[in-house]
Amino acid sequence: MAAAPVGYALQPEASTVGFSYFLNAERVRGQMPVAEADIRIDFTDVSRSSVSVTLLPARADAGLPFATEAMLGGQVLDVANHPTITFQSRSITGSPARAQMQGDLTIRGITRPVTLQARLYRQRGQAEGDLSQLTILLTGRISRGAFGADGFPQFVQDPIDLSIRARIQRAP
Repeated sequence: MAAAPVGYALQPEASTVGFSYFLNAERVRGQMPVAEADIRIDFTDVSRSSVSVTLLPARADAGLPFATEAMLGGQVLDVANHPTITFQSRSITGSPARAQMQGDLTIRGITRPVTLQARLYRQRGQAEGDLSQLTILLTGRISRGAFGADGFPQFVQDPIDLSIRARIQRAP
């Protein structure tokens, strides 16, 4: 009988949902807080793992005050009508050290498939084999236009690069 996936709780104060984009040919970095996450990892069969995340775009920082204001408005994220961004994994392949995660991302009420690269690490100072505290690095690229977040195309290029570093701890 196979072991069940292990539940992990997000450490939001030590996690960063980062994104970068080109504004007038200059790379700008921003970040967005996580409202909640449900992370379950099966270390013997990653295909039985799952990730569900809810982000709070209204509290995002696009790296520059005027860019943040534009990003939150109706032409881009429209946070007044769409207060969350969600991701739900559909399948995970590979290994805990190097996996590929396919899932559904919902922005502005529009859901599209995305693929993220995932890497799992023990946190610094942990003994080998200690899986109680981990760091997940997720990277990928999305088209903002595919989600209707295509305002200000003369200034902001498509696509958006993602670099998400999440620290997690085994749930009690």
